Amino acid sequence: MPTIFTKIINREIPCYKVAENDSFLAFLDINPNAKGHTLCIPKKEVDKIMDLDEKTYTGLMTFSRKVGKAIEKAIPCKRVGLTVIGLEVPHAHVHLIPLNTMDNATFQHKVKLSPEEFEATAALISAKIQ
Repeated sequence: MPTIFTKIINREIPCYKVAENDSFLAFLDINPNAKGHTLCIPKKEVDKIMDLDEKTYTGLMTFSRKVGKAIEKAIPCKRVGLTVIGLEVPHAHVHLIPLNTMDNATFQHKVKLSPEEFEATAALISAKIQ
């Protein structure tokens, strides 16, 4: 059974897309720790990040770095944190979280955004990708 991320990749479920290429997709987390919280995923469905083949793993990290740099330019924050947890969805993914305090990294404090705020945030980040 395909994961929710595979359904997003296949356009069966909408997302607030930030970046995409042939192998990877970045989109805003719909339950964000902070405004701009973005998920980067490989289009190949693999449960655990350490089970990715080396090319896909390094490609995901390179793609995530590019998206993270765009987040830093688009969203006021002290830095962008990167974390891999992977318990919520059995599809390898990287969280890129704009950080101003450690609370932004704990997954215990969430922010609410309207659909319009999600769209504007995705557009801001996307415009900064180089």
